[in-house]
Amino acid sequence: MARPGWAPPRLDGFVLTERLGSGTYATVYKAYSKKDTREVVAIKCVAKKSLNKASVENLLTEIEILKGIRHPHIVQLKDFQWDSDNIYLIMEFCAGGDLSRFIHARRILPEKVARVFMQQLASALQFLHERNISHLDLKPQNILLSSLEKPHLKLADFGFAQHMSPWDEKHVLRGSPLYMAPEMVCQRQYDARVDLWSVGVILYEALFGKPPFASRSFLELEEKIRSNRAIETALVVQAVQKDQEGDTTAALSLYCKALDFFVPALHYEVDAQRKEAIKVKVGQYVARAEELKAIVTSSNQALLQQGTSARELLREMAREKPRLLAALEVAAAAMAKEEEASGGGEQDALDLYQHCLEELLLLLAAEPAGRRRDLLHTEIQNLMARAEYLKEQIKMRESRWEAEGLDREGLSESVQSSCTLQ
Repeated sequence: MARPGWAPPRLDGFVLTERLGSGTYATVYKAYSKKDTREVVAIKCVAKKSLNKASVENLLTEIEILKGIRHPHIVQLKDFQWDSDNIYLIMEFCAGGDLSRFIHARRILPEKVARVFMQQLASALQFLHERNISHLDLKPQNILLSSLEKPHLKLADFGFAQHMSPWDEKHVLRGSPLYMAPEMVCQRQYDARVDLWSVGVILYEALFGKPPFASRSFLELEEKIRSNRAIETALVVQAVQKDQEGDTTAALSLYCKALDFFVPALHYEVDAQRKEAIKVKVGQYVARAEELKAIVTSSNQALLQQGTSARELLREMAREKPRLLAALEVAAAAMAKEEEASGGGEQDALDLYQHCLEELLLLLAAEPAGRRRDLLHTEIQNLMARAEYLKEQIKMRESRWEAEGLDREGLSESVQSSCTLQ
């Protein structure tokens, strides 16, 4: 909301209220139309005194581009006005804020959410590039969400956008350093494809919570982008931390998830030096995963033996409950199938786990308080943990199978052995 003693500018036909954000040249306000519809809009106010020749050209290009396009994933320019002090761009209002805040509020986004967002962003970019328009400042802060309930993306802030044919080349530095393509950062000529690099950085940030080349200075950023060193993902950092804390099960799971990203990268990387750097990293993670696998396998066997007496007691107490006894027998079959599973048999064990859990959860809801209910609750927790772990293993194996050609490098078999718990 507006600060005491401070008021937004006045604009005929609108009531400007809270400030949504501000930048070097402009401030954006939420506003209401004075017409009967009381339409909610966002108004971008650009102070004329802050504009130099280049920024005037950028603003005129932004207005010209937005006035001529309509797309469900590009914010709509409804109108523009001006007075002696400001130029006003009357925009579609997006109640969900920007993508940066959306990511940081959730720390990271699930892959299925990131996938949908990237499809929407790709749709907007394809529309622009087909019309020889490049955005040149793609970043989460310039991507708005229609709402928080059912969000879909709206590409915004075309202040650096340019008309560029695919073969056009520019050399003017534009955009935000963290999301700039290497050609821009290294001050070389670039073309419309720099938008695609920015999309990749945005995707990385959505999945891992921060940009891949976070830096304290432009020089440090340039050095990181020029370097052939493989990016250490947040998953690897978490894996190492859990490893140091002695949480072997969590560390093994995180190493395997990291390999789910690195192994396909080996297949698709064309630069020989980068490929070799990734290969070294994969080798290190596989070796540590092998060590952790042996520890976790031994620990799981011990836990199974420790839980045997409680499991047998629960079976004994379920003798007068045929339905409960039958569900426990399915659980026993699932554990036996898991122990003998190798190279794909986990799915059969998972199906059995899911079947028995559906039944046991229904029985738990009807079970009166007492010793049997306590034992049943503990057993369900154990079975759910084993089922979730199997789901993770199956997903990782399927992802690795997509990386064709890795067998020739002798890595696929090793990775599968490390990340499949016998």
